[in-house]
Amino acid sequence: AQFVQQKLQLSDDKVFNNIEKYGNTTAASIPIALCEAWEAGKIKVGDLVCLAAFGSGFTWGSALLRW
Repeated sequence: AQFVQQKLQLSDDKVFNNIEKYGNTTAASIPIALCEAWEAGKIKVGDLVCLAAFGSGFTWGSALLRW
């Protein structure tokens, strides 16, 4: 997550990361983070949201969506 943040030149207030709270929750990581970010008011209707996830074995995935 920090690598993506640096490459996209995003400030800390533009990034939501909860790995330190839960650890790796595999397929639930992004849905949990989205829910928490929404509840915290960090995502609003109309926002452009970039999702990025990294797994072991050099797997990764990303998506860009309009919330």
